[in-house]
Amino acid sequence: MTVLVTGSAGHLGEALMRLLRGQGREARGIDIKASAFTDLVGSIADRDMVGQAMEGVDAVLHTATLHKPHVVTHTPQQFIETNVLGTQLLLDAAAARGVRAFIQTSTTSAFGDALTPLQGEPASWITEDVRPQPKNIYGATKLAAEHLCQVVARNFGLPVVVLRTSRFFPEDDDNRVRRAEYSTENLQAIELLGRRADIEDMATAHLAAIERASEIGFGTYIVSATSPFVEGDLPWLTSDAPAVIARHHPEAAELFAAAGWRLPQTIDRVYVNRAAQQALGWEPVRDFRFVLDCVSRGEDFRSELAQTVGAKGYHDEVFEDGPYPVTDVPAGLSRA
Repeated sequence: MTVLVTGSAGHLGEALMRLLRGQGREARGIDIKASAFTDLVGSIADRDMVGQAMEGVDAVLHTATLHKPHVVTHTPQQFIETNVLGTQLLLDAAAARGVRAFIQTSTTSAFGDALTPLQGEPASWITEDVRPQPKNIYGATKLAAEHLCQVVARNFGLPVVVLRTSRFFPEDDDNRVRRAEYSTENLQAIELLGRRADIEDMATAHLAAIERASEIGFGTYIVSATSPFVEGDLPWLTSDAPAVIARHHPEAAELFAAAGWRLPQTIDRVYVNRAAQQALGWEPVRDFRFVLDCVSRGEDFRSELAQTVGAKGYHDEVFEDGPYPVTDVPAGLSRA
């Protein structure tokens, strides 16, 4: 089996290429950037390039995208060309060639404003039943790409699995306040409570989806670390998160204090991965329990794969205030 990995120079793309090649599987990488894991350098918005990349392919792992870090630095047209047109060209080529599995890497950002509760409301319990409310061009184009996947799956019989991924990038947080309150390692550890996964768990979910795609036909799943929380915790997560954490992990406060870390005072959302586990036969390894075990032993909770892939940055330019520029004005509204 030959697996095509789009975005092979990116975080997830490289992780997938490393795992596939490590398993002795045929893997072909395509990216606009040259890398040790890129076999074809070119754009997925180029029909001829896509056709060349798809020759002899049995499965597609489509990770290439413009995402949140590019909202300020790229135009809406560039988002549409990459995230929508590029996805359509890949779907067309895959369906025409009888590819047996197409895995679309989407994002929990597609939920947009549905992720954040109003003042005084309980934390958000995010399952596949929550209606997406994209709040920028990134979320809008990723949701559009999901719809294209569903159309092609229904009309042409292409097995497609859409994975809405939570955070897994190792870069510093884009929020200045959070960067001031927590170290990067501290913040990413507590994000495993409800909105992050290790990149190795993300990659294994994609590989599991290849095996289940023909059985599923079409499906959309949230991929994130397993949270310790239950729905009954939601009213208290936004007001006294440490108390809720203590109920599930009584030792957390002491272990964090010994490490010089802080627990969050509030948690506004919980991603629920139950459907992905059941449909894909997938079980993430690195959750908050895993973090605490590592902290107690003085070990790094991140996988070897995460450390090997490392932080890549999102732009050739280095920015002084954060990993990339941010704005409160959605892309498309501030441009003529």
